[in-house]
Amino acid sequence: MKTRRNFIKDCGVIAGSAGFSYLSLGYPEIPVIKGKTSGMTFRFKPYELHLKHVFTLASGSRTVTPAMLTEIEFDNVTGYGEASMPPYLGESYESVTSFLKLVDLSKFESPFFMEEILTYVDQLAPGNYAAKASVDIALHDLVGKLMKQPWYRIWGLNPEHTPNISYTIGIDKPEIVREKVREARPYKILKVKLGQGNDREMIQTVRSETDKPICVDVNQGWTDRSMALDMVSWLKEQGVVFVEQPMPKKFIDDIGWLTQNSPLPIIADESLQTVSDVKKVQGIYSGINIKLMKCGGLLSAYTMIKMARALDMKVMIGCMTETSCAVTAAAQLSPLVDWADLDGNLLIDNDVFDGLKIVDGKIMLPDRPGIGIVRK
Repeated sequence: MKTRRNFIKDCGVIAGSAGFSYLSLGYPEIPVIKGKTSGMTFRFKPYELHLKHVFTLASGSRTVTPAMLTEIEFDNVTGYGEASMPPYLGESYESVTSFLKLVDLSKFESPFFMEEILTYVDQLAPGNYAAKASVDIALHDLVGKLMKQPWYRIWGLNPEHTPNISYTIGIDKPEIVREKVREARPYKILKVKLGQGNDREMIQTVRSETDKPICVDVNQGWTDRSMALDMVSWLKEQGVVFVEQPMPKKFIDDIGWLTQNSPLPIIADESLQTVSDVKKVQGIYSGINIKLMKCGGLLSAYTMIKMARALDMKVMIGCMTETSCAVTAAAQLSPLVDWADLDGNLLIDNDVFDGLKIVDGKIMLPDRPGIGIVRK
């Protein structure tokens, strides 16, 4: 059994390398299919996600989110993936298309060479994490389908250990906030967006409709640490359970001070993207929010969870505005985390996949192979 110190050392080596080792991270040894190998076919097409409500954060508002849907086919079996591109990621139809045009999977004999394939994809160009995630997700879906097992089972995770899911309430006028809270009746925890100067009004409006636990996401909206601490103390009195990204990510010293003095956990979102960032935020934040579109897919997300646990940090699995494809892929990891913010598919009205279900506020993982989705 490895010691905690050795595990952290190993994670540091992993984070600094071009690729990852599945076996060193606890992934199962995936058997290689022998016999017929017709090669893999990779396809992608743009898709626009339509939001049910105007989505307002501290940084602005939008009604649509661009996305790219991907497919990897092998021996008449198809795996599905997705890249979602909210503005702050800096990716676009043009950048994702340019990256995905570089991807040539026909050179690989089998999709079961996952480490080799994902290392190749990662080395095609720096950044482009949402584009890389779309390949990673499709490959995981394909391999799981070929194995006839969902990924939570391949990882050895108990689907009974999934957390309750939070439902996001964007910044809006009080009457719209109340409407959104009423829509969220099936959910046991709410995630409220703050950071535009009406924070107390937002929370008081939510509280006029429900006494459910709340988590808040400030999206870097506060700039004064004393004010931030006063707000966090007040939020604790209102039944808030944690605060996500309260200040701009460049305010490292202020955030560290806030975390040290805060009565609530402070969770990193914009301050953290992929594997190499986990160790950097230790001691500055209480925990991390992992998103497939930020980190490049399921393999990186799995690695980040293991690293965070070794560093005694809380873990949240989140999402962007996404279809049930990427959301259900992320949900495969949910038995490993403290909190899940996987409602991106619930915020759109043109989902093209069927995937995870929410029963009595809790994530129910579908008993389907791969990432657990089917096309509608």
